[in-house]
Amino acid sequence: MIHKFVERPVLLGAHRSLVGIETSPTAPMRQPKPTLVILNTGIMHRVGHHRMFVSISRRLAQEGHATLRFDFSGIGDSAPRSDAMSPNDSALADIKEVVDWLDRERGAKGLILVGLCSGADHAMAYASTDKRVVGLILMDPTVPTTARYYVHYVAQRLIRLNNWISVLTGRSRLLRIIAEQVWWLLSSSARTHQRISSDLQHRAWLEKVHADCMRLSTQMLVVFSGDSVRQAYREQLIEAFPNVSFQNRLRVEHFKGSDHTFSLANDRTKLFEVIVGWLKSMDAVPERVFSSDSFRRELPTPVQAGVSVLR
Repeated sequence: MIHKFVERPVLLGAHRSLVGIETSPTAPMRQPKPTLVILNTGIMHRVGHHRMFVSISRRLAQEGHATLRFDFSGIGDSAPRSDAMSPNDSALADIKEVVDWLDRERGAKGLILVGLCSGADHAMAYASTDKRVVGLILMDPTVPTTARYYVHYVAQRLIRLNNWISVLTGRSRLLRIIAEQVWWLLSSSARTHQRISSDLQHRAWLEKVHADCMRLSTQMLVVFSGDSVRQAYREQLIEAFPNVSFQNRLRVEHFKGSDHTFSLANDRTKLFEVIVGWLKSMDAVPERVFSSDSFRRELPTPVQAGVSVLR
């Protein structure tokens, strides 16, 4: 069997402590294509759920894209950091080291970050600070709720028999959400104010991150699964950030029947086709000359904003 890709392990980072796998086309492309960097989901190592990240890396290599999937510090084969960084700061610092390595060692002309759940949140947070990232592929990222979200959420669950069974047995997620909100309303006014302030701060931080990505002309593909807790309808991402001008840089897909980790082979096949199609539709990435002092602002980390993107 003749493979159309080649894979090699690499050691990354200032201390060569980050372990990754490069998957590359066997033949160089006439027109350079963006390199994709795939991030961990939570504490799941670099192969991804159901080896999803291995499969998509090989598929994309056959389409002419090099990919790099690596483990964050302390996950999978990567050694933990020796400093006192928080998990969020550590992840963002790891991404920077990998981006710098691809810039320096591979001369990557444009990078696309890929992430599911917490990986999507980390990808978005980092991309808002570095113009070397020209695209994002985000699966089930954090999205603030809207008034329309609750209408859709309730309506979708009222028509499902198993949700009524959950209500009767006390296992309903909706009941838990309502009970939580009632508890906060009945709590002390100081605690309620703190909760509201934290939610507003988180929303403002997310909106700023999206706005910064748009100012950097970052292209975005966002895929929501049917199990996404925070997203209930296709337009929610846009309506949640009314002050962000997405223009034509945002594409949103909703996999209504898929679970959060795309466990069914058919869902993964559909996901791969959407990603490949989106990459083909992207405008040609202009060549850029990168250096160690490339444009970069101070990271707007969740720690600075007082919130967490980890889930």
